[in-house]
Amino acid sequence: MATVGRVGELVHCIVEGGVATITLDSPGNRNALSRQLVTELNAALDRAEQPDVRALVLTHTAPVFCSGADLKERASGTHAAQAAGNPMADAMARLGSMNAVTIAAVDGPVRAGGVGLMAACDLIVVRSTVTFAFTEVRIGVAPAIISVPILARCGWSKLAAPFLTGEAFDAPTAKDMGLITHVTDDVMATVATLVRGILAGAPEAVAASKRLLRNPSSDYAEMAILSESLFRSREAAEGMRAFAEKRAPSWAATAPGGV
Repeated sequence: MATVGRVGELVHCIVEGGVATITLDSPGNRNALSRQLVTELNAALDRAEQPDVRALVLTHTAPVFCSGADLKERASGTHAAQAAGNPMADAMARLGSMNAVTIAAVDGPVRAGGVGLMAACDLIVVRSTVTFAFTEVRIGVAPAIISVPILARCGWSKLAAPFLTGEAFDAPTAKDMGLITHVTDDVMATVATLVRGILAGAPEAVAASKRLLRNPSSDYAEMAILSESLFRSREAAEGMRAFAEKRAPSWAATAPGGV
């Protein structure tokens, strides 16, 4: 998917109907994570964090989703050394913490840091022919920052061979290890179905559900308090009233496709 933006812009963001679509558009270097691309990605996330956005779709121009770090930039020294809290880490953290549900729409190969960016999203929809690889060890580094969202999704034993060898693996393998959520032959159709489902839910309830997935609790008392507060919310009152009246709740009116 391509989106027209300003000349020289590497990341585009459009918002329509409660959905922010962020497009990585640097095909000349396989959407590598250059300083400019990551800076523009964070600027796009600024827009996506606004209250009118309920779903974010992170997509890309063909043919590659993201090839990882911009190695030419790194080797030249023009990319300053980064520590914890760097823009890439910030972007991944924001994809997981924002109220909007984040969906990676992956229609091409993903390597190294690109896998981390993808894994930071809540839902990951991948074309069945896509391949992945953690190539860091083959250039003398390790998948350090990206290990945070990746290990949050996957058991380490299933990641051991890809992490330690840099070998490529396919979409069914990625699904089996828990790295991705959907494998499909029509990425955008699957994404559209997911978006309709998200917009059919109450905004605050969806955000609360996302937080539960990201920060699970084993404290029944804490969860009972949360449940009671949600049942007493304006959204719940509207949802239960709509159910009794056999009509769509007010928030569903904004959902595309008549949801």
